Amino acid sequence: MTRLLIVGGGGREHALAWACARDRDDVELICAPGNAGTDAIATNVPVEVTDAAALARLARERSVDLVVIGPDAAAAAGVADACAESGIAVFGPTAAAARIESSKSFAKQVMARAGIPTARWLAGTREDRAALEGFIAELGGRCVVKADGLALGKGVTVCDAVLAALDALAACLDGERFGAAGRTVVVEERLRGNEVSVLALCDGERLLALPSARDYKRSRDGDMGENTGGMGAVAPAPDTDEQRMVSETIASVLQPCVDALRAQGAPFRGCLYAGLMLTADGIRALEFNARFGDPEAQVTLPLVEGPVLELMLAASHGELTAGIARRHAACTVGVVAAASGYPAAPRTGDRVTGLGALDPGVLCFHAGTRRGSSGEVLTSGGRVLSVVARGEDVESARALAYANISRIHFEGMRFRHDIGAPQKVAA
Repeated sequence: MTRLLIVGGGGREHALAWACARDRDDVELICAPGNAGTDAIATNVPVEVTDAAALARLARERSVDLVVIGPDAAAAAGVADACAESGIAVFGPTAAAARIESSKSFAKQVMARAGIPTARWLAGTREDRAALEGFIAELGGRCVVKADGLALGKGVTVCDAVLAALDALAACLDGERFGAAGRTVVVEERLRGNEVSVLALCDGERLLALPSARDYKRSRDGDMGENTGGMGAVAPAPDTDEQRMVSETIASVLQPCVDALRAQGAPFRGCLYAGLMLTADGIRALEFNARFGDPEAQVTLPLVEGPVLELMLAASHGELTAGIARRHAACTVGVVAAASGYPAAPRTGDRVTGLGALDPGVLCFHAGTRRGSSGEVLTSGGRVLSVVARGEDVESARALAYANISRIHFEGMRFRHDIGAPQKVAA
């Protein structure tokens, strides 16, 4: 029997629990804190994802064989460090390695040292305001303003004009919109192309790339509305030469990052996520995340052939076989159902119905859900759940996902209607 502790309570963690339960019968799953979906296949334990000491203690008390770190906040809080100090195997980066996500300026410095292709950029604080404003003017306002720290996927403002960029800069530096996360800001050139994500399992030295994905960050159809943690995703990313693109990403982005972190004494073990722009001049790295993406995990994990748990165990012990993971010859489309008011002020406490009406083979990964006093499923967060369907192509997977999400209901439920639809190159 292998005992696994998955840290987190979102759709990504439900997908990880599902993948591990699918692959092996001899797995005991614990989720901290988990949600109403993980409750059906795991034991949920109410521990905060940033309480590193409590999570390490839980892992010791339950004699856990592997701790899998889900959210960025858990990695930044040093959960991996606390577990490693207790002699517990961990799939997830140390706090030092997780800086590749928790500090965008640090990530840009790593890219510069490693020769990773990226956009022109400048980082600074209030003291550097004049230089940052000058760089915005130099770019003609066509730039991206990023809070340096963790901001739940909402710390990025894409700008078309100087005034909009200056407002975004002021929101970080003056308005404290993102608190401490925005006290340092990264301004970078806005690139033209389609975005793609490539996730890879890493053991500190070697990496195994998973299928690519494309997520949809804006809250409304047509990439309108507020930035969110992600309203849906498609895998593999459409309109790309998958094998060639992933191979190039390994060579020019992922492996150089892993090598650079190891060289500076922070070897990366866990899932390294590269956010990319496919430009006319080639692949450019936009950012790194130090964990499985959400909603990317929900669409990539169902495509992976072979036991995901075995791969994570191998990575945690430094025994990963490098390359590209074998995948099913299919496509997946995942559509997120969000609560009314998301992302600013999501409504919670509404009953979710229709979960038992889904077609066989269609997956529903819970995120912001909890069990009510009578066992009913209630909403408890902004992104409530995601419906994931697989098909021989994007069109068939998309049709199946939308046919099934329409059977689910909760008060104020909303979702984008264009996940997986043909996409124009971003301007």
